[in-house]
Amino acid sequence: MDGTPRTSIINTPVLEAADRLGADFVAAQPFPHAVIDEFFAPAFARRLLAEFPGFEQGNFIGDDGQPGGKSTSDKVRQLGPAYRELDDAIRSQEFLQLLSRLTGIESLIYDPWYLGGGTHENRDGMSLDPHVDFNFHPSERWHRRLNLIIYLNPVWDAQWGGNFELFRDPHGSPRPDVSIAPAFNRCAIFETSERSWHGFDRIRLPPEHAGLTRRSIALYFYTKDRPTDEIAERHTTYYVNRQLPERFVEGAVLDAADVAEMRELVSQRDAHIRMLYAENTALRKAQDAGIGGQLVYLAKRAYVRFRR
Repeated sequence: MDGTPRTSIINTPVLEAADRLGADFVAAQPFPHAVIDEFFAPAFARRLLAEFPGFEQGNFIGDDGQPGGKSTSDKVRQLGPAYRELDDAIRSQEFLQLLSRLTGIESLIYDPWYLGGGTHENRDGMSLDPHVDFNFHPSERWHRRLNLIIYLNPVWDAQWGGNFELFRDPHGSPRPDVSIAPAFNRCAIFETSERSWHGFDRIRLPPEHAGLTRRSIALYFYTKDRPTDEIAERHTTYYVNRQLPERFVEGAVLDAADVAEMRELVSQRDAHIRMLYAENTALRKAQDAGIGGQLVYLAKRAYVRFRR
């Protein structure tokens, strides 16, 4: 190590404004968050973009076993020198203490496995429904506390979609409270909790930019404890399908695009229902296996026969 601070990858103005940014983070609505432009030192951000993995280099196979429109890579240190430098930095106490200044969350823990994180790339047509993230680390007894997302899109227009969205209540309204374009070297950082609903709207690229993808790096941080009133039972990521757009009202005349969007929303709900039924079936199969499953089966059988 040459003695260079690990936080040297951060743009100097961000370091100088850390305390002010931290105050803004805590006060932000609909839940604590901050949007920080030019987050990384400019030269470092360009290096990350240059070493960003190709789409086929990542995991682009969906849960159905078919190629999809999203590709991820959690083998961060294998992506190149800039990503090794990033990994060295975010695990350091200097960087974690900076995050505490930016968010007010103390004793943050870096995830060496990048579970769910790493590089994310999304093609035209992709979107992410509003959701709250899994609340405990999958293998450790750590509380998930903070998401930090860096966007690496030198050319992007908010009208193309792919905007990062924050919701107060996605059950009640289709409109996000905050919408953030995924501009180059822009950082979106937010506290993860049972109310941190977030996603991004559908990417709709114009023909002249059809080959672009939405690129980002997702970093997740944890703590060993969290305030008692914020603790919930362990759960996986919880999605809410998007509501009908507000323009779908009585008397409105639907055009072809409206009909296509309605069919797409219904199709997404159908897919969600099928996924839930499949998960339920898998859980029942697991329950039926082994001694415990047999005991449950015999108990249910005895109960049904007793009722008769």
